Amino acid sequence: MISLGQQAAASSRRGRLLVLAILAFVPGILHTALAAGAGLSKDDQTCLACHGEAGMQKSMAEGEKLSLHIVGKDFAGSVHNAVGCSGCHAEVDLAKHPAPGKKQQTLREFSIAKVEACRSCHEDKFKLFDASIHASLLRSGNPMAPLCSDCHSPHAVRAKAAASGPIDQVPCRSCHSAVFKAYAQSVHGLARAKDASGGAPICADCHRSHDVTAASSGNQIKEACLGCHFNALQQHKSWLPNAAHHFEAVSCPACHAPMAPRRVDLKLYDSSARERVAEKLGVPRFESRAKLADSKGQGLDALALQSLLKQFNSENGEADTVLRGRLEVDGGPEAHMLTTKDRAVKDCKTCHREGAAPFQKVSISIVGPDGRALRHGAQQDVLQAPTSVDSVRGFYAIGGTRIKLLDLLLVLALASGVAVPIGHLTLKWLAKKYLPKSDTAAVARTDTPNSQETEK
Repeated sequence: MISLGQQAAASSRRGRLLVLAILAFVPGILHTALAAGAGLSKDDQTCLACHGEAGMQKSMAEGEKLSLHIVGKDFAGSVHNAVGCSGCHAEVDLAKHPAPGKKQQTLREFSIAKVEACRSCHEDKFKLFDASIHASLLRSGNPMAPLCSDCHSPHAVRAKAAASGPIDQVPCRSCHSAVFKAYAQSVHGLARAKDASGGAPICADCHRSHDVTAASSGNQIKEACLGCHFNALQQHKSWLPNAAHHFEAVSCPACHAPMAPRRVDLKLYDSSARERVAEKLGVPRFESRAKLADSKGQGLDALALQSLLKQFNSENGEADTVLRGRLEVDGGPEAHMLTTKDRAVKDCKTCHREGAAPFQKVSISIVGPDGRALRHGAQQDVLQAPTSVDSVRGFYAIGGTRIKLLDLLLVLALASGVAVPIGHLTLKWLAKKYLPKSDTAAVARTDTPNSQETEK
C-alpha cells in the first residue's frame, strides 16, 4: 500500500514534469507568434500565441464554424496594427479568456454584431455607407448585403483595398462575378491587369467605395464616363450630328459595347419636379399596377401603357408623369463590355434604319426604393403609338427611328407651320395687286392688331 507521503511525492513529481513541459512548449508558441507578427505589441503577440495557430476555430449554435486563426504577418502589415487586438476586442478579458458565453446562432449574426466595432472608429465612412445601396439592402434584410468584413478582411485591412492593387484582389468580384468577368475582358480591365498602378479605372473609381449607388439611376453612368473622358462631347461633335442630344438619349455603353444587346427604356419622369419617378418604400405601386395593366403577361401594349400613366397622374391630380426614352444596354454585365474607341459603333444605320435591333426590345422603368431600376416589359409597338411622342422625343429625328406615324405627324406639323405664314403673305400680295385700293385698305386694317381701337 502506498503511503500518503509517497502519493504526495508522486504528485509533486508529476506537477514538476507538467510545469517543465509547459515551459518547454510555450517558448515555441511565443517564438512562432513573434516570427509571424514582428512589429506587433507584446499584448498582440500574446493573443497570437493561440490565434496564430492554423486551424483554430469555434462552433456557432447552428453548427457553422468560425475561423479564429489570425496570420500574424498579415495583421502586422494591416492598418489595424496601430490599434491592436484590444482596439476592436475591448470586451475580452485575458484573465478569463476564453470565457463561456451564449453562442451566436450564425456567422451572419456574428458579423453584423461586429460591425459596431468598425463604427466606433469609422463614423465618417458609415455616414457614406448608410446612404448606399448596400446599406439599403442590409436594412431590407437581404442576406447577401455586404458588411464591412465582406470587403475588408478585419485582420488584414489594407488602405483603399477597393481601389488599389491587382484586379483579382478587388473585393467586389466576390458578389458581382458576372459584372467582373465582363469588366476583366473590357478595355479597362485589360489595361488594369497589365498595370495595376496605371490610370485604368477599377470598380471604386466609377461606383465609389462606401457610398455606392445604383448605376441605373440618374445620369451616373454618363457622369462616371465623363469624369475621365471630360472632352468626349467635343470630340464627338467633330463627326456625330446632334452630339449633345445623343449624349442625353443614348447611354455610353450602347455605342462603346458594340456586342451588347440594346433596348429602349421608357422611364417614368415627373415633369414638374424634373426628376425620375421613384417607388415609395413599402408601397409597391409600379409592380402591382404594371402587372394589372399587363394581365396576360405579354408586355404592356399602347393602351395598357396609357392606363399606367393615368394611374400615376391621378395621384396628384395633374398630368405631370410622362415617359422619357433612352437607348441602353440590357444590364450590368453588358454595361461593362466596353471596348476600344476604334471598335465603337459609328455607323448611323445601326440604329437609324427600319427594323433596327435596338428598337425591338422595350421596357418601362421606375426608380426602386434602393435606387435600382424596376422594369416591366412592353411591346415594341408602343413606340409607334401617338402616346409615344413624349417618350421618344429625346432621341427622335425625322426618319431616324423609322416610326412612320411619328414621321407623318412631324411632316404635317412642319408643313402646317410653313404653309400658314406663306399663305398669309400670298393673300396679302394678291389683295394688293387685284383688289381696288379701298378694299385693299380694308384688308390691311383687318391685318392690323386692334385696328378698331386705332380708328376710334
